[in-house]
Amino acid sequence: MNDMNLALAYPEIILLVCALGILVVDMYLPQKRRAVTWGLSLAAVVLCALPCFHLLPVSEVTYTFSGMFVSDPLSRMLKLCTCLAMFVTLVYSRRYIDERRMTGGFIGGEFYVLALFSLLGQMIVISGANFLVLYLGIELMSLPLYALTAMRRNDVRVSEAAIKYFILGMLGSGFLLYGISMLYGATGSLDFADILKACVSGEINETVLVFGVVFVVAGMAFKLGVAPFHMWVPDVYEGAPSSVTLLIGGLPKLTAFALFFRVLVEGMWPLVISWQQMLIVMAVLSMAIGNIIALRQTNLKRMLAYSGIAHGGFTLLGMLSGVFDGAVLQHTIDGWSAALFYTLAYVLVFSGAFGVMLAMARAGFEAELLDDMRGLNKRSPWLAFMMLLFMLSMTGLPPLIGFYAKLSVLEAVVGAGRIWLAVIAIVLSVIGAFYYLNVVRLMYFDAPSDSEKIVMSGEVRVMLVLNGLAVLLLGVFPGGLMSWCESVIYRALSHSLSEGVIITVLSYP
Repeated sequence: MNDMNLALAYPEIILLVCALGILVVDMYLPQKRRAVTWGLSLAAVVLCALPCFHLLPVSEVTYTFSGMFVSDPLSRMLKLCTCLAMFVTLVYSRRYIDERRMTGGFIGGEFYVLALFSLLGQMIVISGANFLVLYLGIELMSLPLYALTAMRRNDVRVSEAAIKYFILGMLGSGFLLYGISMLYGATGSLDFADILKACVSGEINETVLVFGVVFVVAGMAFKLGVAPFHMWVPDVYEGAPSSVTLLIGGLPKLTAFALFFRVLVEGMWPLVISWQQMLIVMAVLSMAIGNIIALRQTNLKRMLAYSGIAHGGFTLLGMLSGVFDGAVLQHTIDGWSAALFYTLAYVLVFSGAFGVMLAMARAGFEAELLDDMRGLNKRSPWLAFMMLLFMLSMTGLPPLIGFYAKLSVLEAVVGAGRIWLAVIAIVLSVIGAFYYLNVVRLMYFDAPSDSEKIVMSGEVRVMLVLNGLAVLLLGVFPGGLMSWCESVIYRALSHSLSEGVIITVLSYP
């Protein structure tokens, strides 16, 4: 363990310096040159991704800053994917925010700078090995998103969404902070490794630990947006500008996976019986509430919000399937790698769906209602085909990535002996197929509701093509990505395995 190895934090350092530099440069740019800020932001994301890409072949797990910051294959993978998702988001969002003057008037390039600071917070969470670092990263991720949600402050609906997001976000942070304080009181440490050893020792008050786990899991559930802590999701998705909704609904899902893995596996593995039961309840509630209520929605963004809640429940199924009576290490790897694959697939498909909506939007027209999808095939067959790919992937139909993602999670659930959970997931997924296929019906079988020509920039068209190809090719050839997920999960577990603390719960060959 190196107490001050700055090289491990190069992505965060590069991003911080770039964000501050862009903020200064943007102050001196005239309104007509705002594209410079956009270009610099894209360059900053690329520069941030380079150290992560360079270190991908490295398999060691290394700690720095007195053990509070970890660099392992999982963190490097998630940081690289987060940078890629941010790059895609900025490409999709440029025209939308320009047409709505979200970078005009008294507001300059703050949209891009705030997005970069939110990305910085997410990267800190991904590498957090200490509850204090984790909490600071969560707040750095969330505060810019609160501000971005409220950027169109003259819109009453936007202001309402921002207030709800802020208040309920603070409530989730309060749950998390209270749980952290109880864990600290019980174990005397905020480092995940020390908490793990204290839990194994059996010399601490288990009642206090369990209460701490309950509050921590509830706080994390707020951030992931799963039931019964989902109440902010539909209103915020609907009320926020579409480009901000893409920021809220896409990238943070990757961060939430890292949050759950760091806390539940690396910090509280011996308490698995306590947090596993909570995940089961949240998974079933999320899939049921998300899929059933989405059937009644007429707003596409709100429908995708409930869809995201349901997909969050599916992700939890993979997380909870790694431990059961007679489990071996491979079962843990299968469950968590399936959850990681599912998260990556969801972010990819969600970004594409919102990319289509942002491509259809224009000044004075949001393209956020289901009726706005009517007859899209007659207006733009290519755009309708892209949306078709994304909707069918969310449904879970082959040969798209969504099919293999759901299949891998269901295999992990069945492998854990919880066949009843797999049956519930399948039934609710069939129910969810209705509202996805309804979008397809509107696009291909109804008359157009709008005769305005759809105009797209070249970069958006290219990005949608790449997005659609990724959804298709990773569905046909998912083995490489799944192997990568399994590898990073195993390497992330290696430190705890070497310390012998996970062995007390798992027997492995």
